[in-house]
Amino acid sequence: MKKIIQTSSAPAPIGPYNQAVLVDNTLYVSGQIAIDPVSGHMIQDNLVIETKQALENARAILQAADMDFSNVVKATIFILDMANFVTINEVYATYFKSDFPARETVAVAGLPKGANVEISFIAVK
Repeated sequence: MKKIIQTSSAPAPIGPYNQAVLVDNTLYVSGQIAIDPVSGHMIQDNLVIETKQALENARAILQAADMDFSNVVKATIFILDMANFVTINEVYATYFKSDFPARETVAVAGLPKGANVEISFIAVK
């Protein structure tokens, strides 16, 4: 059974997709960039703040499905410049304490709204 997960605590989708889809006990969280859910503006003050906002957006979606970062089993990180890997990884590491999820990090040619980082998750109850 498929259930659409939506919350006003995370940015509304900017295309024909949902924030997340829950199938049975598995949650598929769409890629999150640093859009402020209140203003709708991109946050790009610096890479640390941008990465934190993307993760906070993902947190809000997880919470809307009664989950948290401990439920995440798979993460995908898309970054514009692999030179930013260390900074993004340092921020990411503050959100996971143990039992880290599987993950890949991929450098891409571009991201929506000029983002430097986009993060998606798969989580399981």
